[in-house]
Amino acid sequence: MTLGGGARVLLADDDEDIRDLVAFKLGQAGYAVQAVDDGMSAWEAFQADLPRMVVLDVMMPGLSGIDVLRKIRGSGAPEVPVLLLSSRSQDADIDLGFAIGATDYVIKPFSPRELLHRVNGLLARTR
Repeated sequence: MTLGGGARVLLADDDEDIRDLVAFKLGQAGYAVQAVDDGMSAWEAFQADLPRMVVLDVMMPGLSGIDVLRKIRGSGAPEVPVLLLSSRSQDADIDLGFAIGATDYVIKPFSPRELLHRVNGLLARTR
């Protein structure tokens, strides 16, 4: 069995290069990745088919990653781990992400290998 075991991960990032890189890395590890390019699509995908984990870019058009995180935490499935990806690295930005309910926060640019380790760790703790 592959590391990801086919667990479904919802990924939302408006930057196509980052979205493709993360989807590729997670897919290589055996995760079933559903990649979308904006916050509204992420929220709709979350509601349509509950993922095991969500990876959200903070700054997206329409609904931001923070907006989607708020909706997830207010939904009937608030225990789903959510990892925020952001180029916003100020303490106040990171604190806001965690205060709203992020499970983890990764600052861009990031190592795809480190991101994979974080996803693996979060999912191992929530099985």
